[in-house]
Amino acid sequence: MISTLFKSFKLTIAFSILFSVSYIFILWLFAQVAGPNKGNAEVLELNGKVVGAANVGQNFTQDIYFWGRPSKAGDGYDASSSAGSNKGPSNEEYLAEVEARIDTFLVHHPYLQREEVPAEMVTASGSGLDPDISPKAAYAQAQRVAEARGLSVDKVMALVNANVEEPLLGLFGPEKVNVLKLNIALEKANATK
Repeated sequence: MISTLFKSFKLTIAFSILFSVSYIFILWLFAQVAGPNKGNAEVLELNGKVVGAANVGQNFTQDIYFWGRPSKAGDGYDASSSAGSNKGPSNEEYLAEVEARIDTFLVHHPYLQREEVPAEMVTASGSGLDPDISPKAAYAQAQRVAEARGLSVDKVMALVNANVEEPLLGLFGPEKVNVLKLNIALEKANATK
């Protein structure tokens, strides 16, 4: 009985090590071959200085920048506290928070009607780290950004359109705009105006 138990224990340890190492190796290999940037974060620079990673959202609040989705991760966009609020759509506290976000958004976007505020701009995601917004959310902010930067709305809209990423293989996922990449493009456009 003891020898059978000891053999079972050894087999369990051996297979645990084998399969955990194999699993990690297979994921690493897949990322090296098929993953963007060989599975590493895409680090973005502006004027030779690292300004962030393309796959993690940042908190932009100034009118000269496009804003991302709100974050409930820690104090906002904290990868060590990645999570949503877990409050349901009928939770009164959550609804009050969304209403406050709508009011704030409308203060900065007086040209929009309440029903035109994109839902993603006033609701946090499950991870709280979303780096992307939909083209619709970017278009809603274009006039504010153009006015704040002294650019034409057409030029800002052209930048948004140039930064729209299509679904993977034209099938998987929605169209999206990476907020950090778009804001870097804005900085470069502002430098040349």
